[in-house]
Amino acid sequence: MKSKLLSIGILTACVLAMCSPSFAHHAWSGYDMAKLTTVKGTVTQFDWGNPHVWIYLEVKDDKGNSQKWNVGGPSPSRMAGTGWSKSTLKPGDQITAIGHRIADGTNFLRTEKVVLSDGHELLCYGGR
Repeated sequence: MKSKLLSIGILTACVLAMCSPSFAHHAWSGYDMAKLTTVKGTVTQFDWGNPHVWIYLEVKDDKGNSQKWNVGGPSPSRMAGTGWSKSTLKPGDQITAIGHRIADGTNFLRTEKVVLSDGHELLCYGGR
């Protein structure tokens, strides 16, 4: 009986250990989901890859100092469903990214939408 309970306990612990990184990853934990932040800048790199698309920006602050921002979105397949492709952005493009900044104040943004220099808006998650 003891060995059966021990086996069940070990199995449960293993299953929970394997699942917890998944939950932590997909929760976008640490981002201030109550507030939208807007950043305008120049694309330095566009990484169209799994598990998340990343846009790297150079942004000028209020004093004209350059800041690097990491702007994350969902998977490429999800963004493709809202009109994005791997050629949507290229280095040098001017964009405005609107999303949720990470709560620790570093320059990471979970993007809701991007406004291109011609005014065209692209949603990242759709339906919002």
